[in-house]
Amino acid sequence: MTDIATTQATQLAGLFLKSSSKLVTAESCTGGGLAEILTRVPGSSAWFERGFVTYSNESKQDMLGVPLETLEQFGAVSQETASAMAEGALENSRADISVSITGVAGPDGGTADKPVGTVCFAWFKRGEQGKSTRICFKGDRLKIREQACLLAMQGLLDLLQKEAE
Repeated sequence: MTDIATTQATQLAGLFLKSSSKLVTAESCTGGGLAEILTRVPGSSAWFERGFVTYSNESKQDMLGVPLETLEQFGAVSQETASAMAEGALENSRADISVSITGVAGPDGGTADKPVGTVCFAWFKRGEQGKSTRICFKGDRLKIREQACLLAMQGLLDLLQKEAE
């Protein structure tokens, strides 16, 4: 784990414990990498509720309730799908906060509209409006996945720090 990832995960642990809230992750292109980073922190079972790895479209539908219409209209790599994943993760867990990641890590699979490195994220707090974004990272498969995990954690930090103010 990079120093940045360790720092972010440790900061998140403190914020989740302070707020007495729990996290659920919904990951596609990172394949559970975010959950793995977060659960390296000792005591993470106090705030990490569960993680979903939904790599296929079918798993996004089956495990998270992502509507087929959303996948057909916008594709698996879209802010709409990321939002549906984050909402579905909350609906299918006991967590208070969710984060989702879906993208094209490469080296194949990119298109003109969604080149390799395109990753969509969503962050939701139960009962509130969520936030989503789309980023295009540079680098190889490993770098894209690492950057995606870091950005997902930064979004969680922003959400929890805003809540703490």
